[in-house]
This record gives sequence, structure tokens and C-alpha cells, in this order.
Amino acid sequence: MSKYGFIGLGLIGGSLARALKSSDPENVIVAYNRSTKPLEEAVTDGVVDVAVHEIGEGFKDCDVIFLCLPVITNAEALKTLAPFVGENTIVTDVSSVKGSIMKAAEDAGLKEHFVGGHPMAGSERTGYIASSKDLYRNAYYIITPFEEGDKKAEVIRDIAEKAGAIPIIMDAKKHDRIVAGVSHIPHLAAAALVELVKNNDYSDGLMKTVAAGGFKDITRVASSSPSMWKEICLSNEVNISGFLGDLIDRLSEIREKVDEADGDYISNLFDDAGTYRNSFNTLSAGPIKDSHKFSIDISDEPGAIASVATILAVNGINIKNIGIQHNREYIGGDMTVGFWDAESKEKAADILKGKGYILHGI
Repeated sequence: MSKYGFIGLGLIGGSLARALKSSDPENVIVAYNRSTKPLEEAVTDGVVDVAVHEIGEGFKDCDVIFLCLPVITNAEALKTLAPFVGENTIVTDVSSVKGSIMKAAEDAGLKEHFVGGHPMAGSERTGYIASSKDLYRNAYYIITPFEEGDKKAEVIRDIAEKAGAIPIIMDAKKHDRIVAGVSHIPHLAAAALVELVKNNDYSDGLMKTVAAGGFKDITRVASSSPSMWKEICLSNEVNISGFLGDLIDRLSEIREKVDEADGDYISNLFDDAGTYRNSFNTLSAGPIKDSHKFSIDISDEPGAIASVATILAVNGINIKNIGIQHNREYIGGDMTVGFWDAESKEKAADILKGKGYILHGI
């Protein structure tokens, strides 16, 4: 049995609290949240044992305290928490930028207690209501200690494994550069692409109408939380700026080659990019999440859509969204079905294939 403290009980904090409670029901969970409703729900669910309404004495005897607020807010919470950290308490966080929070921990006098953490898990849904004990399953959980061989990192490694995650220990500077390239820049690029279409659309919105298929897939992350991404960008500005400069240079080079009608360059560009992308590990979750969807060939007759929905419903599979796919440039299928998680998607695919349906994008 261990005692865990949570400062912030949204999707990430709530899911980790659920996972730790599930791993050992004797674990004691203490939680603070700015809004009291999630706390009340968590107590009712049996996830939280002690709800506190301020960052203070309630956390003093915790074994591990998790800071689960946005990155800049986490840094502010550290200052308030510092006087109440027990002698043997470990403090960690779930922020997607590590350098700034680790400096904040040092400034707050908590260097000997602190180890950085970043579970690379998420969902399009937010808040405690969307939390799940399985959110971290097969997701990378980055751990960034101040020093190599820090025993506190091993404690967090064990917690990550209990939550079903894949722990990786690395230097904080390396982490911040990596996530700038594979997460922060793609989110900014997606937002820029959406703005590009918005600013060049026709008065009747025709570009938006046909912006489906590949465009919707590569810009899906542009719908992420504006306040969260503001804090991320302001906390990892050096790495983000560096990668943006590299991207601008690369796009300028591509523009020149397009102007020169250099077909060999364009062909090699897609060949090299495709080869590298196909080498990515598809077994573990990364920072940009699968949208958990596939497309289906259906007949053009009454009840065809309803038949698919009924098959999935009687098998206990919850559909997130369903719609006709009008733009099919990059993927086949008349109808797209989305699910809340990978397990539901896989189960649905097996059932529908067993019924003779042809699926795309599995």
C-alpha cells in the first residue's frame, strides 16, 4: 500500500489515479483540484479517498505527489507545495516540457525530492469524466531525473509500469528537443495549415467543404486546447524556434524545387520520407494519438448504415462518430466509423470483417 497525492484531477491525473487504485485498492489517493466537481465524482467513484481543497497539510505524508496541472501552473503550484513535502516524499509531474518545471523544482528547494515525468498519453475528450485506468496502456512514459542513477526515477518507473505504460528514462534537455520535433512542431504546423485554408477559402466555403480525407487527418491535432498549447510553446521556446527555422528552410527548398519543376527531387522527397515513416514503431503510443477509426465499403441501399451500427451495438461497442466519406482521395470506403479507443476499434474491425465487410485504414 502507498499514499499518492494528486494536484489536478483532469484526464491525465484522473487516469493515473484510477490506474494506481486499480493496481492496489489499498492505495490511498489524496487529491486537490481547482474545481470541486471532479473531486466529488472521484470520491463517489472510489478513486479518491481524501479530497482536499488547498495545496497544504493534506499532502505532507504522501509517498509520491503528482503535479497534473498545465506546465506553467505546475511550476507555480510547486512553490505552494514546497513547505508541505515530507522528508521521504517524491514529487513528480506530467508536463510535456521538462526543463522549466525542473528549474522550478530546484528554485523551490525540491531538487532532492523531484523527478520529472511525461506520460505521452491523451484523448480528444478532457476532464476527469473522460479519465480511464487504461489511458496509459502501451503509452511511453518519459522520466527525467536530475542525475543518472537516481533511485527516485526507479520509483516512478515502477508506477508507470503499474499503469500499463512503457517507461523511458532520459535527460530533460533531450526530452524537450525530442517532443519539440515530434509533437510541438506538428501541432503548430497543423494549426498553420488550417489557417492557410481558412484565409484562402472562397466565400461559399468550398475549400472547407472538400477538406476531408488526408487534410482532416494531418490537421486533427489543430483542435487541441489553446490554453495548454500556449503554455507549452512558452515553456519550450528555444527548441520549438529551432525546429521551426529548420522547417521553414526545408519548405523554402521544396518551393524552389517545385518552381524549377524538379521531379526527381520531389520523388526522392516522398520516397525518403515514406521509407523513414514506415520504420516507425506502431506497437506503442506516441505523443500524437491515433484517431481510432476506419472506413467501410457499404452498399447503396436503405438501412446499410443502420446495419453496421446495429452490429456494433449488439456487441457492446460504443461508436464515437459515424459519417459518409465524400473525399476518398487517400483512403477507400464509403463510411467512416470512429471509436473512443484502440481496443474498441480492433474488436469492431474483427466483427465486421467476420460479417464480410471490406474495411480500409486498419
